Amino acid sequence: MLRILIADAHEVVRTGLQRIIQSQAAWEVVAVAADGKEAVQQALLTKPDVAVISYGLPLLNGIEVTRQIRASLAKTEILIFTVHEDEALITQLLKAGARGYLLKSDANTEVIAAIEALASHQPFFTAKVSEALLRSFSERTAYQELPLSPRERQIVQLIAEGYSSKAIARLLTISLKTVETHRAAIMRKLSLSSSAALVRYAIRNKIVEP
Repeated sequence: MLRILIADAHEVVRTGLQRIIQSQAAWEVVAVAADGKEAVQQALLTKPDVAVISYGLPLLNGIEVTRQIRASLAKTEILIFTVHEDEALITQLLKAGARGYLLKSDANTEVIAAIEALASHQPFFTAKVSEALLRSFSERTAYQELPLSPRERQIVQLIAEGYSSKAIARLLTISLKTVETHRAAIMRKLSLSSSAALVRYAIRNKIVEP
């Protein structure tokens, strides 16, 4: 039995994917999650063979979810499910450990093939994503890593999602002073002077979806 986890912020998407996946006789959806933190928790609890992870998850985005799952569950393959076909984002996700990348526009026709490939530990990319990677390679695009640590990127995401420093401290189980220290370091690194500018940075760099 192939064990699969689904994580997407939208119930209609989760339901649709679950229906497609459970139409396969030897496949089982062992967990569903609505945000990144829950996705990591459910993955650690259920140890799926394949995790279908939406990039635009609240609390932890697809990059952080992928990184955390792969750090603890080396055998779990990650299929990223997103509307973006951005070369830099694809590169970040591959570095984090994702082996498949499926555009939501292709889900109805290709999600089964994608999961089958990952279940066999083979990579999977839709045609549009392959073209984007080829274009990036052909143009020799130099991707620049965001000048933020994983913890700082997580805090940027939570700030952009509207969480206060106190709420972030509770979510991450760290002190308020630590959150404020990270926040000050982020603003200094990025040469930003306001929360609005930080939100714009998060959207522009696809740490959160608009």
